[in-house]
Amino acid sequence: MARLYLIRHGRPSSTWGGHDDDPGLDEAGQAQARAARDWLLSRPQIERPGLVVSSPLRRCRETAEPTAAALGVPVEIDPVVGEIPTPKSLSAEQRPAWLRQAFQGTWGAIDGDMDYDAWRSDIVASLAQRANTAVFSHYVAINAAVSRLLGVDQVLAFRPDHTSITVLETDGETLRLVEKGAEAATGVL
Repeated sequence: MARLYLIRHGRPSSTWGGHDDDPGLDEAGQAQARAARDWLLSRPQIERPGLVVSSPLRRCRETAEPTAAALGVPVEIDPVVGEIPTPKSLSAEQRPAWLRQAFQGTWGAIDGDMDYDAWRSDIVASLAQRANTAVFSHYVAINAAVSRLLGVDQVLAFRPDHTSITVLETDGETLRLVEKGAEAATGVL
């Protein structure tokens, strides 16, 4: 089975619910991106990623760039590993409260205009096809994959810290959790 690394983006320059809906990384986040790159490149050759995939959002792209540059590969953008889709009826100001409510429950109970359990299935299916890849994603999307792999319905299976690296294995069809990444001491920032 091939290794797959699921990495949460580095610390953004503003938090969710802030004025910038697509913030880049702050200085600490940039340092975290370089540390993630160094960790990924320190893997034995057989486990080292050869491809880099990112959510379309700037904080993920900026976290992915040092790894892609070091490997000499482009960053492939994949919307499937992007942020959890917000219901169309919600404003940007309402999103934080909606997310806090979603964090308290199960995937099937999230209030919205889509099937969020199907969304997490789509993420797992996409990841299963990506061997030897570093995938830069988001807190909730990572929880979508991990909760599915652990067989739990809770939205929050764990609290991945910024640039937390969750290790998975895939044979191209199935996905297996090897090790959860580092957890944050605080809630989502």
